[in-house]
Amino acid sequence: MSDLSIIPYSPDYKADFVAITKAWVEDYFTLEPFDIAQLENPEQVIIQPGGDIIFAKMGDEVVGTVGLAKAEDGIFEMVKMGVKPVAQGKGVGMLLGKAIIEKAKEMGGKKLVLYSSTKLQPALHIYKKLGFYESVPEAGKYCRCDVKMELDLV
Repeated sequence: MSDLSIIPYSPDYKADFVAITKAWVEDYFTLEPFDIAQLENPEQVIIQPGGDIIFAKMGDEVVGTVGLAKAEDGIFEMVKMGVKPVAQGKGVGMLLGKAIIEKAKEMGGKKLVLYSSTKLQPALHIYKKLGFYESVPEAGKYCRCDVKMELDLV
């Protein structure tokens, strides 16, 4: 864990963002139009509207990523959290989660929401440990998501 660090988004890491995200989404689901938009243009779709993307590096290798999309004033959505299989079970997801929560607070967030699936039990476990609680998902927001979780930041 000592060689694990969080780094900010850079266009140099776009390929890592795409590869890590596509790997887990395609393992469990199929890419939806919103996935394709976020992966093809992360700067325009996630960052420029007021969000951010961060990465976890283990040594010289990017092993995880998570994004923060602005939903509305004071509300952010945690998106595209993924960790390479080689780094799973090493605390990378928890480190990314803590870092993105801090980022949301720094950016004026009052609430952080995420959408997930009951197929992703390890991820749901991390979210609960981070303090997220389940709420009622909006019908039809995302095809694959049957879980909505929220975290109050203030």
